[in-house]
Amino acid sequence: MQKPRTDIVANTLAFEEQPLITPTGFREYDARWWFGRLDSDKPPQINLLGIQALGFGLGTLIFELGKTPAIVVGHDYRSYSLSIKQALTLGLMRAGVRVHDIGLALSPTAYYAQFDLDVPCVAMVTASHNENGWTGVKMGVERPLTFGPEEMSRLKEIVLGGEGLARDGGALFHEAGVRERYLDDLASGERLTRKIKVVAACGNGTAAAFAVEALTAIGAEVIPLDCTLDYTFPRYNPNPEDMKMLHAMADAVREHGADLALGFDGDGDRCGVVDNTGEEIFADKVGVMLARDLSARYENAVFVADVKSTGIYAMDPVLKKNGATTDYYKTGHSYIKRRTNDLGALAGFEKSGHYFFRPPIGRGYDDGLVTGIAILQMLDRNPDMSMSDLKDALPKTWGSPTMSPACADEVKYDVVARIVTEYEAAYAGGEKILGQSITSVVTVNGVRVTLEDGTWGLVRASSNTPNLVVVVESPASEENLRAMFADIEARLSDHPEIGAFDQKL
Repeated sequence: MQKPRTDIVANTLAFEEQPLITPTGFREYDARWWFGRLDSDKPPQINLLGIQALGFGLGTLIFELGKTPAIVVGHDYRSYSLSIKQALTLGLMRAGVRVHDIGLALSPTAYYAQFDLDVPCVAMVTASHNENGWTGVKMGVERPLTFGPEEMSRLKEIVLGGEGLARDGGALFHEAGVRERYLDDLASGERLTRKIKVVAACGNGTAAAFAVEALTAIGAEVIPLDCTLDYTFPRYNPNPEDMKMLHAMADAVREHGADLALGFDGDGDRCGVVDNTGEEIFADKVGVMLARDLSARYENAVFVADVKSTGIYAMDPVLKKNGATTDYYKTGHSYIKRRTNDLGALAGFEKSGHYFFRPPIGRGYDDGLVTGIAILQMLDRNPDMSMSDLKDALPKTWGSPTMSPACADEVKYDVVARIVTEYEAAYAGGEKILGQSITSVVTVNGVRVTLEDGTWGLVRASSNTPNLVVVVESPASEENLRAMFADIEARLSDHPEIGAFDQKL
């Protein structure tokens, strides 16, 4: 196979004959490229021959890592995802890998199939919640984990360097019945003891083929919202962090008098929540609610939360009473998944809505439907409390949205390293912020600085975009929230590489 190029233009002979792959598509823990749309002038970042080269490189890496050369492949519901998967399959087979094709799938369906079919590796073709025109692949070679930076870096070297090795032994198997067994597996746990009315919002994405059936099977009264498969996404992208989707969920809750709404993203590995009043509950707060519920059932439970998440995990009196502890770790679904597994934690929670439940609740991978079922079961165990009651029972905090000042990919990590050093020096030197001492500086992913009253601020580099990420929260007051942000903003202003914020407090 030819070595991929980065300079091929669409609608040319070269585009049909040579692989195109831009390096930027190789992210920290998955791959994502602009494949293109006929109504867009944005140039493609990858073509089908590039996808084939990606599969060839992935297959080569599987052998290099000493893994059994067998892989589950699936695709999400987009007009071009099947062709992407077929091109990927050709590359994998050329590398000598046995491909087990499960057809249309959610990402967690593909992860489930690794266990169901006893196949070690996975490659799920999905652009997740991205708009149409994007494609990507979520990959792993060790269930229930997916690639991290080391594997992605080596894959990038193999693919862009043309280092793929052709081997015999490649084959293709079409696996029937995985969707049905996955749904049966979801329904095999505790059924609801009472009727809970839930809006299931799918944004016409892949979850539309799974969510209603899964939630109905455990005894919920399900109100479908945009649960017809339509790869044009006529109303909005299936993304439970998108305000259009959240507003639609809220309207449906009020219209039908529902107990809550659950929203699923394009590949079904994330879950968003709107309560019975029509108010969104941020995923990290839902995680605390679930941690409270689960820690009452499982002694000395350990949880993992990403560094963008609320400080309630560390200060909540209910979790302390239940003997639960929480470890804050790097943001990113592969990071939290791996950390949850390494610590033997009961569950991991990410502010983006990725939740990771280990046995006896789940298998350790992120699954929006497993999350939705766990939320419904939590409500079922609290018949005298609504979703909004459970939210209001949490300690009060004032929190910011995720704010993203511009910072070029080439310099963002160096800039953050300097900010980390600055805050570490402030901590070591006894510097006061807001008139308070710094009680902790967590540097596992950027820097998270916590003060005496629990007010904290985070600065890290975005994994996927040319930005930094800034989040602040205070359990004391909105005034302290704003003052913490002002301290961070002032320090960032000393670094000329940092541009404007997309939004501010």
